[in-house]
Amino acid sequence: MGGRRSQGAGRFVALMRGVNVGGNNLVNMKAVVHMFQSVGCSDVESYLQSGNIVFSAGPILAQRAPAMVSQLIHKEFGFAVPMVVRSGAELQALAGANPFLTLASEARYLMFLAQLPSEHQVAKLDTKRSPPDAFAVCGANVFLYLPNGAARTKLNTSYFDRALSTTSTVRNWNTVQKLVELSA
Repeated sequence: MGGRRSQGAGRFVALMRGVNVGGNNLVNMKAVVHMFQSVGCSDVESYLQSGNIVFSAGPILAQRAPAMVSQLIHKEFGFAVPMVVRSGAELQALAGANPFLTLASEARYLMFLAQLPSEHQVAKLDTKRSPPDAFAVCGANVFLYLPNGAARTKLNTSYFDRALSTTSTVRNWNTVQKLVELSA
């Protein structure tokens, strides 16, 4: 877990897409922690086996580290792993901005986008694609309310990736809350 944070370092979360899910893209999270350390990050820890890495770094390293670690993962495990990064401050702000906070927590999710979509792309999203599911785009993030569960929705990463020309990854609300706590 960690030593002292270096001067000017902040807390960040790297959200890996599609690892250790359904027996596919198996990645040893301890190895990934060591990879983040090897590129200069400190206070590195993983949360769950689904690809959540919390670390300390300066802002430039925080943006570069995921690409460097993705290359190391590809070399070690033989497949590419997209990652999206958010600062602890961004996560905390998102946790308070969820428009679905009054609805059932087990139906709340947060999708993290690799790129900020244009207003034109967002306007073309189909709000009636998967009733009774709902979504709200907030910058490079999408709040999801999925009362029938993530497995049954048509508001999935494939849809948003295609419609917004990006790469995304989703976390349930309990995971988001824990990542807010770990990255504070």
